[in-house]
Amino acid sequence: MKNEFTLTIYSEDQIRLISKLSSMFLRKQIQILSLNMSICEIENMYRHTIVINETLDLVINLTSQIEKVIEVYKCYYSLNEEIVFKQTALFKIPTALVMQDPETEVLFKENDLKISEIQKEYTVLQATGTDDEIVYLTEKLKPLGLIEFVKSSRIALSKSDKGFCV
Repeated sequence: MKNEFTLTIYSEDQIRLISKLSSMFLRKQIQILSLNMSICEIENMYRHTIVINETLDLVINLTSQIEKVIEVYKCYYSLNEEIVFKQTALFKIPTALVMQDPETEVLFKENDLKISEIQKEYTVLQATGTDDEIVYLTEKLKPLGLIEFVKSSRIALSKSDKGFCV
């Protein structure tokens, strides 16, 4: 049975890693749901967070291959229950809606929406949450005149009290 897994990879070389991962995922026909690269707590090291929906056996095999074939420091896999994860989204809505509809204030408070920018024609709102929470919020904002939105990739930390050690 397929489950959503988050792969966490630590490496020094992010350019070559992306190329190698891309060809490995393509060969295995694995669809990437989310991909994030960032600096991390270790100097000169990058943390790559990849979300996939696959079977446990395939994920175990994949993490082993990533460590051996691609030569990364470490590749972990986690189920959603084992990590703390979030995404950020920006929503652009008409400013008139914000100023005239009293229900928008309730929506903002209930969903912890923050105003990032206000212009005459539009207002940009920011939300942080899980993918499901952001999808729900998007559906709530569509009938209110949602102009556009963008969602970030997942960022995640293990619920373990230990971090990665080189």
